[in-house]
Parts: sequence; structure tokens; C-alpha cells
Amino acid sequence: MPGAAARQRHILCMKWGNKYGPEYVNRLYAMVRRHLSGDFSFVCLTDDAVGIRSEVRCLPIPALDLPPGIPERGWTKLATFSADLHGLRGTALFLDVDVVVVGSLDELFTQPGDFLIIHDYKRPRRVTGNSSVYRFELGAHPDVLEYFRSHVQEVRQRFRNEQAYLSDFLHRQGRLAYWPSGWCPSFKYHSIPRWPLNYWQPPAIPPGARIVIFHGECNPPDALAGRRNRRFRHIRPAAWVAEHWRE
Repeated sequence: MPGAAARQRHILCMKWGNKYGPEYVNRLYAMVRRHLSGDFSFVCLTDDAVGIRSEVRCLPIPALDLPPGIPERGWTKLATFSADLHGLRGTALFLDVDVVVVGSLDELFTQPGDFLIIHDYKRPRRVTGNSSVYRFELGAHPDVLEYFRSHVQEVRQRFRNEQAYLSDFLHRQGRLAYWPSGWCPSFKYHSIPRWPLNYWQPPAIPPGARIVIFHGECNPPDALAGRRNRRFRHIRPAAWVAEHWRE
């Protein structure tokens, strides 16, 4: 990515509703600070800034401006592709608030590519990416949001969620690229030992991991306590979460 070293770097996250408390944002900031060298700004797009540490710049989540009666739930991240996101300029690395950073993030800003996202875990032949971690130039892809707004019914019929639509849209433009395999592994698929080893071996950090993604069955505190939200899916406590998921 030419000129990346001279461009301002931003970490973006989103928190809305009451599913995640401010501690998720605070711990995400602390993990990034430990694992990203040099200067960066940390921005949380949120509807409630109470309890979020002062180093984090809290800004409103831009409205998707959808027609009346159409819910924004499941599509909110598309707001990051506004033509002018609160005047921010430079390179943005978006992180879900429930990820756990376990390695250096420096190369996530220097890895070549116009738009980078996690490749689908279960079906690698599909275009779809996982939007827990994606990088882009702020203001460079306003058509992502503009097309969604003007074709919202069509998009909602064709795609399950924003990451499926986003991946398809940028793939058709030849701009979609994926993070190197292993950088952003899934806790569910790559950390938990296969049955029956999961009964006596704890989940591990996959080799080469930078960011462990929590989706589907566990959040970081659940993994630390050895809990899953599906019956008969046993895991032992992942003690390494406490080492990384902290302020």
C-alpha cells in the first residue's frame, strides 16, 4: 500500500445497544496499544460513550438513512463507508469489540491490498469475508453505502448480512483481498481442540495468530471461564485470554 507509512492510521470499532459494555472497548484499546507500534487514533462509533476511557474518541454512528420500516440491524457497519466519516482521513483498521489481540498489528497496516478482510472460515471457495477485521482507506468506497441505500430491498433479499454484501460488491470491482491465512483465526474453529480432545486440552492460540475472532458460541469472558452457549459442546478454560484481554 504505497504511502502507508505517511498516512494517518485509525482503529475503528462500533458499540451499540447493551450487548457489550464499555469494558470491551477499553480492553480493545489496551490490546491495540500493546501490539501496534507508532501513532494511531482509536475511534469508537457508539450510541453510548459512558465508561469508555479517555484515550478513545467516541463519535456517533452515522445513520444508514434507510426507508421507514427497514431495520438497520445487521447492516450497521456499512456506515464506516460514508463519503465523509466525521472528517476522518487516512487508513482505517476496523475491529469488532469482542476480538482478542494476541500479536503484532503492524503488518495489518502494511499488507498490500485495496480492501482486506478475513476469508470465510467454513467455505474458503466462497467470496464472502468475515468483517470482524477489515482495512480500507476512509472515504475511498462511498459507493458501497450509496448502492446499499438505493437498492436496499434488493440487497437484503440477496445477502444475509453486510459482510456478504460488502465482499460481493468489492469483489466485483476487483478490490477485494484477504488477510494471510492464520493472521485472524477463529476461536471456535481453530482454538478449541477437536472432540474428544476438547475434554482435557484447553483452547490454544493458533500459531501465527494476530487477532483471535470470537463468533457464534463464545465471547472472551466465556472462553476464560470455559463456557459455551451450546449444550454438549465442552471446552476447558482458555487461560491465555486473561493475559491478553485486559486493560
